[in-house]
Amino acid sequence: MVQVVVSRDTQGQPAEWLLMELQGEIVARKEDGLAGKVMGDLHYTKEGVPLLIIGHHILYGKVARLEKPFAVLVKSNSSSTEGAMDTGDMTETQYNVTALIKRKIIFKTRPKPIITNVPKKV
Repeated sequence: MVQVVVSRDTQGQPAEWLLMELQGEIVARKEDGLAGKVMGDLHYTKEGVPLLIIGHHILYGKVARLEKPFAVLVKSNSSSTEGAMDTGDMTETQYNVTALIKRKIIFKTRPKPIITNVPKKV
């Protein structure tokens, strides 16, 4: 039987993250993908409505509570020789909870283009 240890960080409460749910697909202009890049800017109105600005488009969303929260786990391996017979070193896998996701922002509507006020030529 394999025992998997899940523990909480010792620095206190784990951070709270938000899940973003988008309708459709976001495609990068270049073939190197979106990993590690800024996708857009997230803002909130005075009434608390989330706004997502991606390029020249704006999306309006709403915040909803998740029925079942998610835990963000970070896997760490530690080798131990204790309890190892003649098989050599054994690796113990441990998961640390770094964040909890209890809420999500839902963007259901299509993106609207941002049109700036362009002055006419005189």
